[in-house]
Order: sequence, then C-alpha cells, then structure tokens
Amino acid sequence: MKVDPVKQAPVPALSGDDLLALVPSIAEYANLRVNNLANIPSSYMGPEQWVELQKSVVEALDQAEVTGVIVSHGTDTLEETAWFLDLTVSSRKPVVLIGAQRNASDPDFDGPRNLLNAVKVCVSPQAQDLGAMVVLNNQINAARDVVKTQTANVEAFQSGTFGWLGEVWDDGVVISRLPARRQFLPITTSLPRVDIVSMYGGADGAMIHAAVAAGAKGIVIQGLGLGNVNREVYGAVVEAISNGVCLVMSTRVQQGRARPLYGFTGGGKTLAEAGVIFADDLSPQKARILLMLALASITDARQIQRLFDR
Repeated sequence: MKVDPVKQAPVPALSGDDLLALVPSIAEYANLRVNNLANIPSSYMGPEQWVELQKSVVEALDQAEVTGVIVSHGTDTLEETAWFLDLTVSSRKPVVLIGAQRNASDPDFDGPRNLLNAVKVCVSPQAQDLGAMVVLNNQINAARDVVKTQTANVEAFQSGTFGWLGEVWDDGVVISRLPARRQFLPITTSLPRVDIVSMYGGADGAMIHAAVAAGAKGIVIQGLGLGNVNREVYGAVVEAISNGVCLVMSTRVQQGRARPLYGFTGGGKTLAEAGVIFADDLSPQKARILLMLALASITDARQIQRLFDR
C-alpha cells in the first residue's frame, strides 16, 4: 500500500519488483524471481484467489532450483491464506508469508525488513518441513497458530499459547519449536460454501437459517466459552443438521479449545449429541477453511471430526 495523492489514503501500489528494489541486500542471500499474481487488498482474498495462489506456489516449489516461496500479502486475511497454503501444499520447502503493518508512504515502513527476513528463513536449512509460516517483526509463526492481534502495531501477529516457531536475527534464523499438528488435504474439486455465524447474548437462529437458504454446505459457529449457544440457536443448529448441513463449533475466546462439556440445552455436550463437530483450538476463520477442504471430498461427520482432532 501507498498513500494515493488524490484519495489521501493508502491503496494497493507497490508491485513485487518495487518491493524487491527497496531491499538490494537481498542479493547477498538469494536470487528472487517475482510473480505479480495480483495486487489487491487482502480483504478481497477468498477461496477463488486462494486456489489460484496455491497453484502458483506449487508450480514454483516443483522447480528444483527453487528453495522456497515468499508471498507478499495484506495483513487483514494473512492468517487465513497462510493456513490454506499450509493445508494444501505438500512440499517440504518453506512457504513464507509476509505483510506490512505500515504502508510504504510511512517513514518507518516495515515491509522491506519483513521481506529480507523472509528470504533468510527461506534459505535456512532449519526451515524444511515447517509448512507455511508468517514472518513479521522478526518473529516466525506457524500457520495453524498465528493470529492478528493488533490493528496497527508492528508486533501484531502472535501464536497464542504455543508461541512462535522462532526468530530472525541479524546473524541468522533460530527455530525453537516445530509445528506438530500439520496435515495435507488436496484440492480435489471446487470448494463448497461455508459460512461463519456468531453467537452472542440474545442471538436467535436467523443467521443460521439465512446461511442454509444461501446454499451453505457447512456452517462454523463462533460459540461462547468452550463452545456453547442458547436455546434459540440450538434449535436452528439441529434443523440445519437435519437438512444435511455440516455444523462445526469454534469459540470466540482467543485461546483454548472448543470441546463438548456442558449438558444444558445448547451446551457443548448437547450440541455434540446433535451431530455438531468441534474445532478444537482452531479459530472460526481457520475452522471454516478446514471444513471447506474437508467437505470437498468427505461427507461423514466422524471423519471430519478426526481432521479437526489431528
């Protein structure tokens, strides 16, 4: 992004070549080839764009001389794109996603540093078999765990309970832990529609009914606490399941797992008994991506639950 003089606001501006030109020291580490696949706000990213990006990433990684791939991406949906690539790219080579919290018109633009750090990670022997990573502010995050936690601060991306995979220093890359819960789901067909519905005090089932009417094959509930809803939403959930829609329960709480514990109507145990799948520690937006990929080839709820338990 750069500030447009007419609009007086940041808009997509820099190409990959422009960004690369800002960091001439990259040549000390690697030879980068630029593929300007798109130049759009990350709020425009979705399943169609993810599939196109995944195809380009796989094609690049299949070339013997390519050590890794860097994806320059807006921060709004960065964690979703990273998770999609982590699930659908089977290469041992690193895929590193970067962004910038400050636009290129700011005097302390953080894009160049993040790009240089991404290169250092890509060429590090320690980066093999780590899947897709998000590298900002010298911190290396696993795609499954990372979430944007701050709207503007450069230290926005964090990995909750489990922390970063490692850090980038001026003298090299330090990896302190490995991502243990990785899995691969091939893209076999077009991705079905999956919506996210929020639970909040006083919610009814209207949004679930609307999602079903819109053709959703799956719905992720952003539930309360461990994964609970009220009576009204519970009734809509049961009706949706009876109509063949797959329901997954996540939580609006930032850390911890969604699991079926409580026995009141709408509590997690009653939802599981009705056929709801529980998302474990995946955020609603990441649970949606896993459910889309699962529903493309699986219909059995028990098999889908096993994917979320992995």
